[in-house]
Amino acid sequence: MRSGRSCRPYLLGCFIICVTVLSHRSSGLFGTSSRRPNIVLILTDDLDVAIGGLNPLTKTKKLIGDAGISFTNAFVASPLCCPSRASILTGKYPHNHHVINNTLEGNCSSRAWQKSEEPHTFPALLKNYGGYQTFFAGKYLNQYGHSEAGGVEHVPLGWSYWVALEKNSKYYNYTLSVNGRAQKHGDNYHKDYLTDVLANMSLEFLQYKSSYQPFFMMVSTPAPHSPWTAAPQYQDRFNTTKAPRDPNFNVHGKDKHWLIRQAKTPMTNSSVQFLDDAFRKRWQTLLSVDDLVENIVKKLEVRGELDNTYIFFTSDNGYHTGQFSLPLDKRQLYEFDIRVPLMVRGPNIKPNQTSPMLVANVDLGPTILDIAGYNVNKTQMDGMSFLPIMEGKMNSSSWRTDLLVEYEGEGRNVSDPACPLLGPGVSECFPDCVCEDSYNNTYACVRSITPSANMQYCEFDDNEVFVEVYNVTADPYQLTNVAKTIDQEVLEKMNHRLMMLQSCSGQSCRTLGVYDPRYSFNPQQLFSGHSWRLRRLRQVK
Repeated sequence: MRSGRSCRPYLLGCFIICVTVLSHRSSGLFGTSSRRPNIVLILTDDLDVAIGGLNPLTKTKKLIGDAGISFTNAFVASPLCCPSRASILTGKYPHNHHVINNTLEGNCSSRAWQKSEEPHTFPALLKNYGGYQTFFAGKYLNQYGHSEAGGVEHVPLGWSYWVALEKNSKYYNYTLSVNGRAQKHGDNYHKDYLTDVLANMSLEFLQYKSSYQPFFMMVSTPAPHSPWTAAPQYQDRFNTTKAPRDPNFNVHGKDKHWLIRQAKTPMTNSSVQFLDDAFRKRWQTLLSVDDLVENIVKKLEVRGELDNTYIFFTSDNGYHTGQFSLPLDKRQLYEFDIRVPLMVRGPNIKPNQTSPMLVANVDLGPTILDIAGYNVNKTQMDGMSFLPIMEGKMNSSSWRTDLLVEYEGEGRNVSDPACPLLGPGVSECFPDCVCEDSYNNTYACVRSITPSANMQYCEFDDNEVFVEVYNVTADPYQLTNVAKTIDQEVLEKMNHRLMMLQSCSGQSCRTLGVYDPRYSFNPQQLFSGHSWRLRRLRQVK
């Protein structure tokens, strides 16, 4: 059994080869700075911000958030692991990278993904054109390592050193791909606890990498994803903690999509106890993430590299525990599932900053490339670089006012034997027959934020012609769907903007939003192929 410490021979062997080849390689697409910055991206799994997910991460908030900038309006392009991670890597919305769910059939780490998208991810650009050393450790995409997609022998383009988890998050009894070679782990905490293994491997990379080139390091933790296995020293923490009883906790979503309306209210005592226990265990797993962050920051400081390193901390999606009586999961359009933490520290970022600017995970790739000196306009990425925001060089009048959230629901072809009355087409069902997903839980939303407006407009692709609209300023817990009472002109503008975003690609995804004063709306410009949507809106009124 190999522990995290055992990777040193692999690491040294990789860099003797890779660093020599890349030592003088550069491209005109990158800047010519003699000391380009290093970049670290720490990606957690299912970490919310709306229901207190950052509370256990005291060291992370101090070492990254307080030392840099925290974005209070950071969102994901899709509230599910694989589509969201694909958006991070490609800088594209799901309708452009075509990863629609966590299955191989849904293009999650499929052969088609490997051929069409992996060569153009931002790490591939950093390595192949910018001469960056690139290191990955942790969960990649949910179907990575699948036998029908190359197994763990497949190492995506763009990585000098590769330590990837086979398939989905675990803490023990898993397999890693170490530069394409399987490394199996058991259940010995000191050798195998995954968060600590990733921390150790990251520290070894920092110790033994080349000092003659900048580096990009991505560490993707299993926490706080299920099965919520905490390190032994943290299993007694937060014993009295419960999921927050916010106004949308354990209430009926009477004016929402049918999937939300089907949830049983009030929840049973056993359901509440289960989600409280899960909430507590999630926090416990995060304490090891907090240690990982501290160890990486300290290592960079000891090596004299901290001042020239950007460190990003974020999550692939949010989470819910009892909101609108849904026991626990993600996948929904509400703030608790689509809003994520985002903190960044680095050169030219003043400490103790908070930004309300609207950013998304499709912006991470463009921002990191911008930091590295790459001309982002040469890519097909849908996102925008928020580096000027972090450096205080851009105000809200010059920034976007809206972004897109997309999700394609999943359901089973046959009825759940435990819940026959629900029929086929649902999935992620709990013992009391409350289901978290369905085929027609397929939606697209425009999320808009300006100093004068904080709105969300969503359409479902279902037979119910369902629309949900929220004034998040007046209704932060999204208790009241105002689709039937909002001004019709606003509704049509949002409908038009949604159609524009759902058909956008690259530069066209960065055009003016509804709440930008320069935006002009012409109903005659509505696409003929989408005219049903305008008819739908008139039915809603």
